[in-house]
Amino acid sequence: MAEELLYDLDLWLIFFVSIGVFLLFTELGFHLGRRAASGTSDRARSEVGTIQAALLGLLALLLGFTFAMAMSRFEVRKQLVLDEANAIGTTYLRAQILPEPQRREISDLLRRYVQVRLDFYEAGNGDKKLDAANQATARLQTQLWSTGAALGEKDPRAVTVGLFLQSLNEVIDLHNKRLTALENHVPEVILILLYFVAMVATGLIGYGCGLGEVRNFFVTVVASVLISAVIIVIIDLDRPRHGLIQVGQKRMVELRDSLKVGQP
Repeated sequence: MAEELLYDLDLWLIFFVSIGVFLLFTELGFHLGRRAASGTSDRARSEVGTIQAALLGLLALLLGFTFAMAMSRFEVRKQLVLDEANAIGTTYLRAQILPEPQRREISDLLRRYVQVRLDFYEAGNGDKKLDAANQATARLQTQLWSTGAALGEKDPRAVTVGLFLQSLNEVIDLHNKRLTALENHVPEVILILLYFVAMVATGLIGYGCGLGEVRNFFVTVVASVLISAVIIVIIDLDRPRHGLIQVGQKRMVELRDSLKVGQP
């Protein structure tokens, strides 16, 4: 989708393009500064330095806030994986006190459900795979709920069925929470603002170098690389399904393996 362009592009492409753009603005600023150097007083140079420092401070503030936003979303996604694994595990344990043949049927469905939830994560950003995983999840949820509801109709006062349905409801809710967390990115307008401020800041760095008629190539390259690296980490943190930093599924894998071990 257009509103999530930065989240769909290749990470390394964004990184190298960002460096190139920042270096380009630095070079443009340098040429403008060198042209204005002869007619610029020491007081004007000092004012440019002050503005440059203020803008770099603003950039640092924006980077810090945006990083915190991305990190908080990443932690929420991690916690939801743990919560969902725990909820499925609890539902499986409660299913063991249900009567046969529903106990075996529900246990088998929950084993398949865990694998489908792993398929949901491994689908990445592929629309077809993601839709298939979501449809499989919905089918299994319907089967589980129908089986539990049928037991509840037979004996509405059964505590065991009530406990099972309660934990199953939590499992379904957590699936919806994970979908919401998946779509909850740092607003792209903030990233665009971040790039705009970074471009102006690097341009002023180049302008200051131009006023001094000294090209600090090493410093400007390092500044461009560091700013680009921080922005890339922010974007990567907000890509829970692909990229360098991913939400681990270790707890869900462990649950799948434990349910297979306990399979009758």
